[in-house]
Amino acid sequence: MGEDEQIKKAFGNTLRELRLEQNISQEELAAISGIDRSYVSLIERGINSPSLVMISNLCRALKVKPSELFIKVEQNIKL
Repeated sequence: MGEDEQIKKAFGNTLRELRLEQNISQEELAAISGIDRSYVSLIERGINSPSLVMISNLCRALKVKPSELFIKVEQNIKL
């Protein structure tokens, strides 16, 4: 697995962890963020990478600062 894939996986895993900590379903997160549920799934599985605007929307929905999200992503990266 390349570095890009590892970063996408770490981001997706972190997003899933934060979502589950708050007992929010993919459907709820998608609705609050203004995106499709299937896109949330693709992000969480490390298939898609969200834009900066989408990251901001996801953070707002999860009530975390982007900096907090990326600290957690960094901790999940297995490089």
